[in-house]
This record gives sequence, C-alpha cells and structure tokens, in this order.
Amino acid sequence: MVFSDYFWLLLWTFLFFAYLMLLVNILIDLFRDSDTGGWGKAAWIVVLLVFPFLGALAYVIMRGSAMAERRNGSSRPGARDDAYVPTAPGVPAPAAQIASAKALLDAGAISQSEFETLKQRALA
Repeated sequence: MVFSDYFWLLLWTFLFFAYLMLLVNILIDLFRDSDTGGWGKAAWIVVLLVFPFLGALAYVIMRGSAMAERRNGSSRPGARDDAYVPTAPGVPAPAAQIASAKALLDAGAISQSEFETLKQRALA
C-alpha cells in the first residue's frame, strides 16, 4: 500500500468513528429528553436508521441547543440533589441554627465561646 492509501484509510476510519460517537450522543440525548413522547423518539430512531447522515444532521440542527442544555444541566455534580437537602424532622437547617445563635449572641443571652460552640455543632 502506498502512503495515500494509508492516509485515506485513516481519514475514513476517523470519520466513521466520529459518526458513531455522534450517533451515540444523539441516542443518549433522545432517551434523556422527557419532552419527547414515545412516538417521537421512535420516529427519530427510524429517521436515523433510514437516512443516517441526513438524520443525524437534521437532529443536530433542529435540537442542538436543547441537546446542549440537557447535557450541561445533568453533567454538573449534584444537580439533582440541590433541591433535596435531607434534614431530620424538626431540626432546622445549619444556616437557621447559626442565625438563631447569632441572634442570641447579639441579644447578650450567650457568650462568644458559646456562640462558637453552637456554630461548630451546627456545621458538624
């Protein structure tokens, strides 16, 4: 084989794997999308199977911005856990505990060392 044959083989192999990665990302995004119903997802899969390159190009053009938003929204660690912060029933959050201790300190009901103790206990 000549150098040009190796070059074209390398180029086509790269393009094939790039297309496969794009296809996998499209399928992951398609199943991650909760706005699209089952028939819509099935239609996109049929389009991707019947017209592979044109279907992938159409998907990226039509849904690329939403695809990026779904990827960025779920890739941040703890994105889904931000709304749920477990606390024991009847126990206020640490910020509320520190705020009430600060109010007691400002009122003169506790000393600075007691405030530090309460703050450390709330943060623990």
